[in-house]
Amino acid sequence: MRAVFRRMIRPLAAIGLVAVLGACAAEPVWAPDEAVSQARYVPDGPARVTLLTMISNRNGSGGHSALLIDGPERVLFDPAGSWRHPLAPERNDVIYGMTPTLYGFYIDYHARETYHVVVQEVDITPGQAVALIEAVEAYGPVPSAQCSAAVSSVLMRTPGFQSMSRNLFPTRTMQQFSQIPGVRESRVYDDDSDDNYELLNAQAAAAASRELAQAEAN
Repeated sequence: MRAVFRRMIRPLAAIGLVAVLGACAAEPVWAPDEAVSQARYVPDGPARVTLLTMISNRNGSGGHSALLIDGPERVLFDPAGSWRHPLAPERNDVIYGMTPTLYGFYIDYHARETYHVVVQEVDITPGQAVALIEAVEAYGPVPSAQCSAAVSSVLMRTPGFQSMSRNLFPTRTMQQFSQIPGVRESRVYDDDSDDNYELLNAQAAAAASRELAQAEAN
């Protein structure tokens, strides 16, 4: 297991982006077709699923679960999550356009003085990736405190992950996922402030900059 300490560069410019750290209400969110199509990102490498678990640095409890799926495109299933970005359109907790830069923003948002991120990834078949994407797209908006239940429910219904069970605790989902053959695990730590409002603004400003556009083109 390897530990990763990272700090993202904070842009000085900021634009207004209202967000509150914490669980979101289970209200339908539906980005337009054009936004989703334009944001579509196809990752390099094999089909893969990555379980992301936010763990308290104070007591080891689980704070959040999310699922990154690399298949015919990359999507992030972030049930009842609080991260938002203008270049990452959302449809009912499924976030599209998760380029490496935006994925880095997401990790940096969650890794802070009070939480670290456990990253568990495993290669899967293209068919499994398609099944997972279809499952999260069909799941619907997730109520507060149901992130682990949503993630574990999607996984346990997917061929190859039937050993998992539905549960409410992110650490339990993480432990079960670790038993899947071939899982690779790492951890991301950061000492950023627990107040992420300013960070969200900075990330949004960076996305609007020419530098980010050039980085994504390379």
